[in-house]
Amino acid sequence: MTEIRRVCVFCGASAGVDARYVAAARAVGEGLARRGIGLVYGGGRVGLMGAVAEAALSAGGEVIGVIPQGLVDRELAHPSLSELLVVDSLHERKAAMAERADAFIALPGGLGTLEELAEVVSWAQLELHAKPIGLLDVGDYWDLLLAWLDMAVAEGFVAPAHRRLVSRAASLDALLDIFAAWTPPPGRWEGRR
Repeated sequence: MTEIRRVCVFCGASAGVDARYVAAARAVGEGLARRGIGLVYGGGRVGLMGAVAEAALSAGGEVIGVIPQGLVDRELAHPSLSELLVVDSLHERKAAMAERADAFIALPGGLGTLEELAEVVSWAQLELHAKPIGLLDVGDYWDLLLAWLDMAVAEGFVAPAHRRLVSRAASLDALLDIFAAWTPPPGRWEGRR
């Protein structure tokens, strides 16, 4: 059984066009705080990032932001977090977020969200961590990504066991249940020569 003390949430710095995205971000922030689970995220004050942080803070939760200095200079950092870690680069940001979290959730977002998600999944595949990773599915946002993953399995680029590295659920409760029962798949290199 995996103990989850902090969850890293990847999400858009934009709010998106569908109001359900902001509602989902708020529900995740509030839900984590209500359960006493800390939020680790990209440190921004705008878009879904701002919504998830504000909701967690309003519910009395711990919120740790990790943001590159360049975004602080553009006045995009959230001003009222439990902790704001300012780093030099996006590479440092991702490593610091991953180090502080016990699990990862991706909400809808753009290229940055996709890049963060892909990196933690790659790290899990390479056995650099054994933390659960989940997609919070808002309006089937992740359908095409998951279809691509299934195609990558069918074409021999992703092992079927490693497809299990990415879970999907429509609610925070369902993702946390998956995380609580999480066991990583067999090692990438087992059975290969």
